[in-house]
Parts: sequence; C-alpha cells; structure tokens
Amino acid sequence: MTQMDDFTFNLLSNDEVIEINQDALGIQAKQVLAEDDKEVWAKPLEDGSLAVGLFNKGMFADYVSVSLEKLNIKGSPVVRDVWRQRNLGYANVSLTYKIPAHGVKLIKLTPVQKKEIKFTNSNPDGAFNPRQEY
Repeated sequence: MTQMDDFTFNLLSNDEVIEINQDALGIQAKQVLAEDDKEVWAKPLEDGSLAVGLFNKGMFADYVSVSLEKLNIKGSPVVRDVWRQRNLGYANVSLTYKIPAHGVKLIKLTPVQKKEIKFTNSNPDGAFNPRQEY
C-alpha cells in the first residue's frame, strides 16, 4: 500500500463504497439490465436507499441508461456519485450516464422522503425487486 498513488488509495479506502459493500441487509446486487456490452446492477440498502452500478464492458465509451420504473422506484430520489462522494441532483424518469470503455459508475439513490419512493414487492415486466429471494 505504500506504493499506491493518491487516486488508488482513495478509491480503495472510500468509506461510502465500503458501506455499500458491508451493508447490514446483506442482500447481493441483482442484474437489472443487460444489453450488448452494457449492464446495470442494483442492491437495496438498510437505510432505504438503492445502490446502482452502471457498467460499460465495451471497447469504447458509451451511454448506459436505466429507467426508475425498471428499478421499481417511485418519486425523485437524490442521486449521489459514490466514487466522487458528491450529490448529482435528483432523478425524475431515468438515469443516463456516459461511461468510459470498461468503466463503471456507482451511484446511490436516496429517497427525499421515505414515503415518496416505494420499493415494491411485485415484479411486473421483469422489473427489479429488491426483496425477491434468489
């Protein structure tokens, strides 16, 4: 670890990433979307928020998008860039980001008010169900 540059050290010691990994619910992320070289994975967290990873496995930068409906989210959650540890605003309909080749964006969606976002137990049209048993 003494040979690491600041970027690598900060990446590996990011407390928000570690909190997602060690979340008390212990629920693994589930794949929500797979299209060509793009994937979206989501994981419910104990505090009522949802961790979402948007992956670009392709050779070139590309946009990765997922609707809030596909994530079974109602309302407009706060969007936080977990890697950079800063809020990006609110999501209304979907999440769309340009992801570099072989890159990932890790975000956390947090309800503005817990009553505003509802993670449902139903799974219509293959939508993500955070409480579904695997």
